[in-house]
Amino acid sequence: MIVILLILSVLGGAFLGKTFGNHAALAKNLLVISAGFLITICLNEVFPEVYESDKGSIGLWVIAGVLLQMLLENLTKGFEHGHFHDHGEKNILPIALMLGMFVHAFIEGIPLANQREIFTPYLAGILFHNLPISFVLGAFLLNNKKFNANAWLIVVLFALASPLGMWLGQYFDAGLQPYFLAVVGGIFLHISSVIIFESNKNHNIDWKKILLVVCGVLLAMSGHLFHHH
Repeated sequence: MIVILLILSVLGGAFLGKTFGNHAALAKNLLVISAGFLITICLNEVFPEVYESDKGSIGLWVIAGVLLQMLLENLTKGFEHGHFHDHGEKNILPIALMLGMFVHAFIEGIPLANQREIFTPYLAGILFHNLPISFVLGAFLLNNKKFNANAWLIVVLFALASPLGMWLGQYFDAGLQPYFLAVVGGIFLHISSVIIFESNKNHNIDWKKILLVVCGVLLAMSGHLFHHH
């Protein structure tokens, strides 16, 4: 069931991107809502669980996640934040993009390995985060004649990355789980904070953005409260 949800969130997002690809503002808005959602999941679910595990240097693993995401963005050119027009499409090699996206999604899947419940806030965070990224991916690849043959292959591989991480995660020592979760926490923290704190052109207050972040936070909070009752 979890695997199906993970795959559908990517294929659904890519299909929406292919259909509404010219609506860049829609992708941006989805990203901002998902950033509010992600940072709330991070602070309410992921970090409490990580720090409760009482592993010594666990904070360093969160920092490792932040640094890893910074390295991956060198490959993806900030694709996760919706930067797909800023760099000119020639700069993004599908292979580098694929590798960066695949590693990112693969690592996110590992903490799902020993999840007993089907639907948790952590899973909701990944699904919510997959939608806008896949939207951007679909808009960029599936509407670009250059990549036509490989476009769906890239989307399908991205869709399978988290389920693969989840499958392999079953073979890791359960004691390593908090470390993987800490790394993902760092990744989530970096992505969401970059989207939220990206400065506007004139550093004016962007009320629309604040409202969208609040929407994401409220969505995540309602899921959090529902899950803990």
